[in-house]
Amino acid sequence: MENIKLTIDNKEIEVAAGTTILKAARLHNIEIPTLCYFDLKGMDITNKPGSCRICTVEIEGRKNLAPACITECMPGMIVRTNNIRVLNARRSVLELLLSDHPTDCLICPKSGNCELQALAVRFGIRELPYQGEKSSHKRDKSPAILRDMDKCVMCRRCEMMCNKFQTVGALSAVNRGFNAVVAPAFEDSLSQTACTFCGQCVAVCPVGALSEVNHTASVIRAINDPKKTVVVQTAPAVRVAIGEEFRMKPGTIATGQMSAALRRLGFDYVFDTDWSADLTIMEEGTELLGRLNKYLAGDKEVKMPLLTSCCPAWVKFFEHQFPDLKDIPSTAKSPQQMFGAIAKNYFAQKIGVKREDLIVVSVMPCLAKKYELSRDEFKTDNNPDVDFSITTRELAALIKQANIDFSSLPEEDFDSPLGESTGAGVIFGTTGGVIEAAVRTAYEIHTGKPCPSIDFTELRGLEGIRSATIDFDGLPINIGIAHGLSNARKLLEEIREGKSQFHAIEIMACPGGCINGGGQPLNHGDSRIIQARWEAIYKADKDKPIRKSHENKSVQQLYKEFLGEPCGEKAHHLLHTHYFKRKTEFEVDLDK
Repeated sequence: MENIKLTIDNKEIEVAAGTTILKAARLHNIEIPTLCYFDLKGMDITNKPGSCRICTVEIEGRKNLAPACITECMPGMIVRTNNIRVLNARRSVLELLLSDHPTDCLICPKSGNCELQALAVRFGIRELPYQGEKSSHKRDKSPAILRDMDKCVMCRRCEMMCNKFQTVGALSAVNRGFNAVVAPAFEDSLSQTACTFCGQCVAVCPVGALSEVNHTASVIRAINDPKKTVVVQTAPAVRVAIGEEFRMKPGTIATGQMSAALRRLGFDYVFDTDWSADLTIMEEGTELLGRLNKYLAGDKEVKMPLLTSCCPAWVKFFEHQFPDLKDIPSTAKSPQQMFGAIAKNYFAQKIGVKREDLIVVSVMPCLAKKYELSRDEFKTDNNPDVDFSITTRELAALIKQANIDFSSLPEEDFDSPLGESTGAGVIFGTTGGVIEAAVRTAYEIHTGKPCPSIDFTELRGLEGIRSATIDFDGLPINIGIAHGLSNARKLLEEIREGKSQFHAIEIMACPGGCINGGGQPLNHGDSRIIQARWEAIYKADKDKPIRKSHENKSVQQLYKEFLGEPCGEKAHHLLHTHYFKRKTEFEVDLDK
């Protein structure tokens, strides 16, 4: 395809045919403001409806202004992005958007990180010339996501993410004109839809229309209750992202500072979800080998391939969309829930605290974890295994409220015994990490030999769907990996059609895995940040003295004195779960 030449702001440039004016301008350091536009490079996540008109430009010879995000460059085109006509048009569009937008910026969850607010500052808007009736919509609170549609600017990023990239179909644009809004498809609340609570809609929302359900007030109350012992667990992906909230370079590994900050916030014990990730591998890896041995022995009833079950958004997805395959995923609980079960049934006993007086808090990169802990099967006598879950962003806000100088904190270790982990535990934070951790252990248990190489690089990467064959000393094991639910759907449809050749498949809901979860610091479409976090995860793994889950001495001791054998009766009771067929958007609830 030949390149074409055009002029933007008196600057002659050359770009490939089919390039939009917006992309051409940015390639040549000409900044055009946007709002509805979103592009996460390298992951095929793009939203360019051309609806907000903030990116409007003037093209010589055309009567009307044009949106730069969807208008393709043409040979000889002369574009102006900064004349008075263009600037006045953008300002008018912005003023109209603001005229129907709440002005509660001081208490908005996106205050200080709001793209609409940033545009208002950029254009110097200090008063609104357009006054009139404001639209009013019902607020919706699910277990994980809060919707305030009075703040919706109809950019439709959330709809794109939910329907195109995740193929969930929980959100849809409804109504026209003044009353137009993005709402749950066919229902009044997200809780009534097939929403997985992955939080990717929250991550791409440019304003405060979508935010996480905030648990921090409950956590503070628990810490200040002298009758409660409060323990906290921190997920692998949090340590490689939280530094961004304190102006650290993306990819900074802030494990030690995070641990120190949590102690200063008042938590009684600071533990690591990496520890329960190692525990997960012991259960999930044993389950994989058990199924694999039966399959190789010719058992026609064994369910293959085994699907990982660490991601609660992915679990809810297959419960809604593929209930006929609900016997295929591993029954192992997620690391968050395994930790909660052990904390309340083992650790509480060790320190002489009643189950109901032990409060378990998790720090997660994920919004679906808030939903997961609310599931009834993760409760005993209505007391949850995990009481509260806060996101990376929420933890950063707590640290700032407490006036803790995060970046200058001395590094501190996690407490024992639920804080000792391996490199296999930390790589759970990225796509491909769970299955690589499982392979490290399954290989050695199956063969009785050490792995020829601890780094299974063929399982790594950020492509949406990946596959590899791992040689278990003469036994080829076919591995599939997918991140993003649209990619998961493709692999599940192959299983449903009997075409899958995989023995095991890892699936994560979020693009890139947990490093890009819905509760992480916002990346605003900068894929370099995701790449930096990805690299940091593997560096953290490499720096660990022990890198195989089955070599975790703390986990070994747990089995010896409390659980018995992996996948044994007690372990199965505490560490495994079951799944349900859930109503889809196309089914009618007759009890409603």
